[in-house]
Amino acid sequence: MSGLGLVGVGIDVVDLERFRTVINRTPSMVERIFTDAEREYSLRLPDPTERLAVRFAAKEAVMKAMGVGLGSCTLAHIEVVRSEEGQPSVVLHETAERVAEAAGVGGWRLSLTHSGSMAQAIALALGPALGTDTSVPRDIAVAPSTTATPPRP
Repeated sequence: MSGLGLVGVGIDVVDLERFRTVINRTPSMVERIFTDAEREYSLRLPDPTERLAVRFAAKEAVMKAMGVGLGSCTLAHIEVVRSEEGQPSVVLHETAERVAEAAGVGGWRLSLTHSGSMAQAIALALGPALGTDTSVPRDIAVAPSTTATPPRP
């Protein structure tokens, strides 16, 4: 992804016990916040808390990297996906895709980790680097049937 610079950085940490309590108390939250694919991947385990919590942290980190807060886009429109090798990435849909376009985001780097007590995500929002060609490579992960979001002028 040469020619891309840093638009923003987001980081979020989720306490697993607190998150477990919230999803047990409000199971409908899982349906509202996570995509079908995220739920399918996470719910394979007897206790999906770590996988769900780290995805929630990623959604929050992505919003922070775009410079916006909760309510700026639907959380389910920020999807955490995995390559065949297991590398996490972000695919944006609908409202999240529009927010990223407005922020000049043309690509993402995502790092996820979790331990017995915490889940953490770091998101790097990428856009045109200063003094470089502003065209965005077409290999950037975007929602199916869409193209990469162009950088803002």
